[in-house]
Amino acid sequence: MPFKNGGEKNYLLRVFNQPKGLMGCVYAFSIVLLGFLSGNSFAFGKYVLYAVVDHQEGDQTNDSLVKVIGVTCISFCIFLHIKFPNQGTRLFNFLGVFKLLILVLIIAIGGLVSLGVIDIEPTDNFTDVWLFYGDKLPDTYSVAVGLLEVIYSFKGWENVNYVLNEIEDPYHVLTIAAPSAVLLTTVLYFFVLISYLIVIPKKELLESGVLVAGIFFNKIFGESITSRLLPIFISLSNLGNVLVVSYAHSVVNQELAMNNYLPFSSVFQYLPYSLLLHWFVTVFILVAPPLTEIYEFVVNLYIYPGTWINVFLTLGLIYLKLNKKKEKWDKFNPIIQERNLQEDDENSLHSYTEEHLPQGSLANNGLDYEELVAEYNPRKRNNQEEDSHLLISRSSLPPPPANQKTISAPFICVFIFWFANLFLALMPFVRPPHADQLDIPYWCFPTVGTLVFILGAIFYYARPYVLMWVGSIDKKEEVKYEEEFLD
Repeated sequence: MPFKNGGEKNYLLRVFNQPKGLMGCVYAFSIVLLGFLSGNSFAFGKYVLYAVVDHQEGDQTNDSLVKVIGVTCISFCIFLHIKFPNQGTRLFNFLGVFKLLILVLIIAIGGLVSLGVIDIEPTDNFTDVWLFYGDKLPDTYSVAVGLLEVIYSFKGWENVNYVLNEIEDPYHVLTIAAPSAVLLTTVLYFFVLISYLIVIPKKELLESGVLVAGIFFNKIFGESITSRLLPIFISLSNLGNVLVVSYAHSVVNQELAMNNYLPFSSVFQYLPYSLLLHWFVTVFILVAPPLTEIYEFVVNLYIYPGTWINVFLTLGLIYLKLNKKKEKWDKFNPIIQERNLQEDDENSLHSYTEEHLPQGSLANNGLDYEELVAEYNPRKRNNQEEDSHLLISRSSLPPPPANQKTISAPFICVFIFWFANLFLALMPFVRPPHADQLDIPYWCFPTVGTLVFILGAIFYYARPYVLMWVGSIDKKEEVKYEEEFLD
């Protein structure tokens, strides 16, 4: 469990580390080019516009205007992270709690309708519940795409892996807080879906798209101020997601740049530039596709590359399990891990100090120790709080526990996860029966998602020749990654 920024990059490189730099470049292109927030930015604009227009006759929102509002949303979030980072953190923490309250409100309303306290026209969604709509069995393409869009609803649970340098107790978060949060969200989402089925007829559900919550409130409250106000609350929920994920993905961009996996890595090591890179990709994906089916397209394009990443992560985990001795894959002890991390950080900071302060004195260079740590460590960029990895002495740590806790996924879970992701990665390439009815070709998002990985590999192999051509290096072997680049 590598307690540092970077997310899947750290896990992939644990196994796929040869040739050095290849997997890092492949992952970098996928997370930078396809780790956008166009879907939730679009949803934000959709709900804001839905709240202010007359929607008695259905969805009358203008998608061009929705895109403009979506661009404003992501621009506001990036501006907040650059200029007022601490306020941005407080805002997305507040909106996270706010989102839970919205889910609870939807569940409560659905419960009151089912009990007859709120009188609306009943639906027949629970009649013949196991029959498919129109008595048509779904094809494999539709099943795969449907599951991808379900997974998108839960996308974000892994964001904590992207910013582990920012967390005081990453071991607790990864082993207790994150699984508990996923369980809570799963339970809430399940009952939210039940509430939707209680209130909204199936045909309207199928046609609702991103506006399902707005239609839900409109069914309950009619064309009242409440039905217009509650969609604004939903849009704030989308804003919270954009705030969180834009920060997390920009930190990953910065981490990748610090290890030389991006073009112009020296530029994107600076967090504001990584944030602007994330803004540019999000705006481009939001504005470039045609208006029809844009939400489903960007959702699928965003979530699809993760299936291939999960396939390789799972293969790597299987390899580690089968080669424990060779790979030194043993029991995990968080205290020992903390000591090793701290020692690495202290050694790195010592080297950094010698490089940047040749006289050996902070005072001679106009810096105090806190400013130096802030410059060295990404976690210190926004505040001057004490960094536990850098400032706590090893002697202050408690002794390792007598019984080391083993963290290991059972083989059966690993194989199920691998098979599920392989299915999701391959099935979108299978032509569906309704392919001619799609405005965007069915093969578009899986093809683009896969080509981005190939583009990362092309960048890796072409990069040395480009650098030699421009005179930056003399020979191919001089391109450095990871710790060699930092040295």
